[in-house]
Amino acid sequence: MLGNGRLNAMCMDGTQRMCHIRGKMRKRVWINVGDIILLGLRDFQDEKADVILKYMADEARALKSYGELPDHWRVNDADALVQGEEDTGGMDDFIDFGDVAAGNAAALEDDSDSDESADSLDIDHI
Repeated sequence: MLGNGRLNAMCMDGTQRMCHIRGKMRKRVWINVGDIILLGLRDFQDEKADVILKYMADEARALKSYGELPDHWRVNDADALVQGEEDTGGMDDFIDFGDVAAGNAAALEDDSDSDESADSLDIDHI
């Protein structure tokens, strides 16, 4: 979003265009990052376009099932439009920290010793 009813949009042809939200849509339809929108290209300005319609989530899924959207675009209620990212099967948030009881016990003991020296620090000297 650029303000004043304008936004930058990445088109299916790989071109980024500055778009103007038409007056009928302003303050009635909110466009967020990752939303799928229909643009009207200008004949006289290739780098500019006009936003004609914002597709709702179910409409976007229907477009994808009809083959109108590329297969590498993910369309869901919560997911943003992502290009070139592989689906990891829901394991995006999995982080293996190892065995806490065996590997980090020594580190926890060292932290308790540093608490005693922290009491002697003067906060004004930091």
